[in-house]
Amino acid sequence: MRTNSSTIEVRPITGSIGAEISGVNIAEELSSAAIADIRQALLDHLVIFLRDQDITPAQQLAFVSRFGEPDIYPFVKGLEDYPQITPILKLPEETINFGGVWHSDTVYQPTPPMATILYAKELPPTGGDTLFANQYQAYESLSAPLRKILDGLTAVNSAAKGSAAHTRSSRVADAGTGLAAEVMEAEHPVIRTHPETGRKALFVNTGHTVRFKGMTEAESAPILGFLYQHQIKPEFCCRFAWGPGSLAFWDNRCAQHYPVNDYHGHTRLLHRVTLKGDKPY
Repeated sequence: MRTNSSTIEVRPITGSIGAEISGVNIAEELSSAAIADIRQALLDHLVIFLRDQDITPAQQLAFVSRFGEPDIYPFVKGLEDYPQITPILKLPEETINFGGVWHSDTVYQPTPPMATILYAKELPPTGGDTLFANQYQAYESLSAPLRKILDGLTAVNSAAKGSAAHTRSSRVADAGTGLAAEVMEAEHPVIRTHPETGRKALFVNTGHTVRFKGMTEAESAPILGFLYQHQIKPEFCCRFAWGPGSLAFWDNRCAQHYPVNDYHGHTRLLHRVTLKGDKPY
């Protein structure tokens, strides 16, 4: 559909999550109306995709800064001249991909990012897609008794959880900041309320959530294990096939993502920016 206040077009790609946007060149300074329409598309579809963009790091930062304040990733150094841009890199000789588990970004921080923006710089000939999952629907499709239980729980999230920490090991080895993962842990509600839409979303993830507050890991495991499987059901998901100049922009408050690791022997490089968020409630 074409929006009323600008020239952009928004085309949903599934019934649950994701939309492609056309009619936008983010190398140019966009009007306030276009920015408002893009933000609304993000709120409506949780993740939006723009193709065939030809931008510099400075232009990427200028675009994303229209939506919030860029943040610094704690564990891997950013580009020398643009520390807010983190290279998401897998080299041909590597078999582990950065962030290669279902997760929400850096929820081990007291105020996790409100959004993440990835821009494709170098891609394998095939493969390397990214999946996204709608956490509003994950919450809303649970039974009423389980929702009531989860509404009263707090999740403990850690940067040191092995499933995610292992995926960043190569980048930490060659471009790490020296920060120890063990020092980063945060507690957040299992069900968070989106500050802009007012909708509730499931806010645990297999990459960083270790247990419920007040419970042991063993006590937490049965419910968390169920939630990890439930929240990535195919009907909640979309899959994005990257192309040269593609950009993905997702709402970290209500969407999870998973980068598919099916391109061994090839380089994949994307530039990531996260936008500062607020404390979940």
